[in-house]
Amino acid sequence: MKVIAIEHPHHFNAGDFPPLCIALGFFDGVHKGHQKVIQTAVDKAKLEGISSGVMTFDPHPSAVLGKDVRHIRYITPIQDKISLIRDLGVDYLFIIHFTKDFASLHPEKFVDDYLINLNVRHVVAGFDYTYGRYGEGNMKTLPFYSRGRFTHTTVEKQMLDAEKVSSTRIRNTLDEGNFVEFHHLTGRFYSTQGIVVHGEKRGRKLGFPTANVEVRDNYLFPATGVYAVRIKIDGSWHEGVCNVGYKPTFHEKRPEHPTVEVHILSFDGDLYGKEVKVEWHKRIRSEQKFAGLGDLIKQIEADKAETQAYFNKTTV
Repeated sequence: MKVIAIEHPHHFNAGDFPPLCIALGFFDGVHKGHQKVIQTAVDKAKLEGISSGVMTFDPHPSAVLGKDVRHIRYITPIQDKISLIRDLGVDYLFIIHFTKDFASLHPEKFVDDYLINLNVRHVVAGFDYTYGRYGEGNMKTLPFYSRGRFTHTTVEKQMLDAEKVSSTRIRNTLDEGNFVEFHHLTGRFYSTQGIVVHGEKRGRKLGFPTANVEVRDNYLFPATGVYAVRIKIDGSWHEGVCNVGYKPTFHEKRPEHPTVEVHILSFDGDLYGKEVKVEWHKRIRSEQKFAGLGDLIKQIEADKAETQAYFNKTTV
């Protein structure tokens, strides 16, 4: 897959690309609804004998246009999104740098510059996709703006359990730490990446050494609690118990940010400074404050046993 970063205004023309069938969307989460849109474009491209493409944007429009502009956390930060879209068999990925100038484009200008001038012959998007200033353009107006230069397919609302599959629904699963539901909506486990850094080393003193993972700050944090996870180290997966939270047993004052600490069930080695991936499987319990270290150690043993039982009966 060729990844093409585009700054507005761009200087590409149709001769720079092969004929394209392109899927449009932000695609945060690359959930089953997004997968349907992208797979429709890939299948249509194969049918027509042309190349497939996806057009997405970075950063999220709300990071640029929102009244309360703040740091945005993503289900799938851009590098993860690239990897997931590549796995769907796409030929070209266009990443438009989202700016106020780009957002102010008239819908017809967007169609001219970002579809016709990129040699797009067929467009695929969800029923609620909008484009151009104030989202004035939509799939119903696309035939008017295309002026017969390309055709299009509108993908209808995708439902699971009588509810729309959406990025908002997935964000709610992360707020609840419900990774079983996340898997149901996406077909994969949630994963985050980060660097192992030095922590307070209390786990080692308690007999449960942990990898303190400094998760990149563009990921959504799951709800605080204890989870069954897998952690990828130097290309190999290991099972573990992960605590996300503020460690109330040890802190009277709540820290500014939660920590992500993984006790790896079968591992011995130095992890400091390593890039790791954490794959989140199941929430075991909420974070809680213990009266003493004895109670904490007893609970950690129970968490380990439940995690091991989960992986013993789960085929990953």
